[in-house]
Amino acid sequence: MITSIPLPWQPKAWQTQLSGAITHVKDLADILGLSLDGADWDPNPAFPMRVPMPYVSRMRRGDRSDPLLRQVVPELAEKASAPGFESDPLQEASATLVPGLMQKYRGRVLVIAAENCAVNCRYCFRRNFPYAHHRHDSTFPMLDHVKDDPSIREVILSGGDPLIMPDERLSILVANIEDIPHVNRLRIHTRLPVVIPQRISEPLIEILANTRLNTVVVAHFNHANEIDESVAVAFAALRQADITLLNQSVLLAGVNDDDVTLCDLSEALFEIGILPYYLHLPDRVKGTSHFHVGIDTAIRLHGAVQSKLPGYLVPKLVQEMPGRPAKELITSDSLPPASTRIDTLA
Repeated sequence: MITSIPLPWQPKAWQTQLSGAITHVKDLADILGLSLDGADWDPNPAFPMRVPMPYVSRMRRGDRSDPLLRQVVPELAEKASAPGFESDPLQEASATLVPGLMQKYRGRVLVIAAENCAVNCRYCFRRNFPYAHHRHDSTFPMLDHVKDDPSIREVILSGGDPLIMPDERLSILVANIEDIPHVNRLRIHTRLPVVIPQRISEPLIEILANTRLNTVVVAHFNHANEIDESVAVAFAALRQADITLLNQSVLLAGVNDDDVTLCDLSEALFEIGILPYYLHLPDRVKGTSHFHVGIDTAIRLHGAVQSKLPGYLVPKLVQEMPGRPAKELITSDSLPPASTRIDTLA
C-alpha cells in the first residue's frame, strides 16, 4: 500500500461515472431544476456537451449563473464570430514534432496522450484540435524522438486528458518514459480528478509513485466550489504519495473574474495541499469570446489578489503566445500605450 489515505471507492468506479456523463442540455437542466425557457443555451452544439455527475452534484440547483454550470453548458454565444478568435490561436500545428508529440519550450515536450476528456469545458483551447492526426498505438512511437534528444528533461502528458487512459495503458506509457535516461520529470496536466475524483485510485497512485521520475500533477480548478470532500480525499492521497500538486486556472468572465473568488480559490486549494501555479488569460479560441477577460481587468484583479494573499498563494498571471520561449508573465508593464490598445474590456 502506497498511501495511508483511505479511498472510499472501488478502483474502476471512475469509469462508471465517466460512462454516465450528461450529454444533453435538457437532461442537465432537469437535474438542476432549471427551465429552458429564456435560456441562451444551445441544445445542438458543434462542440458536444459532456458533464460527469460528480461535477453536476456540486452545482447550485435552480441557478443558471452557477459558476460550475457556466463552464460546461453550451451557449448560443459560441456560434458568434469575433475578430481575433481562431481555431488554433496558439499555432500548435507548428509546434508538432511528430504525431502525438509537441515541443513549445526548451527542455520539455508534450505528449498528446489521449484525445478525449471527462468534461468538455466550453472555453477549451483544443476544442478544434485535429486529434485524428495524433493517434498512436501502445508502442508510443513518438518517444523515439525523445530518446534521440538528450536536452529533453521533462515529459508532459496532455490531451484531451491523459488520466482518461486506462491504468494498464498509462502504466506502459510511464514505463516507456522512465526508460529514457535523460528524462527525470513526468508532468501530468489533468482536470479529470476535479470532475471525477474517483479517478484517483490505488492502482493509479501505484503507477505514479513507483517510478524513478519526479512526478508532478497539475490540476485545473477554476472555482472554489469545485472542491468538495471527495476531491479533498483524492488529492490527499496523491499528496501522501509524495506527488507534487500544482494548479492552473483560466480567468473566465462570469466564473472567476473577481478578486474575492480568486482568493477563495487559492485558499481552498492550499487547504487540500495544492499550490496555485498559473492564472491564464483565456486563449482566443473560436467560439469562446463570451468568456474573454481583457488584460486591463486581469491585471487589476491580479493586483487585488496580491494585496490580500501571501505570495505563495498568488498564481502567476500569464498568457501563452505562439513562438515565444516561455509563457508571457502579465504585469502592468505588459500594457501597450492607451492610444494603441484594442483589448481593454473592463
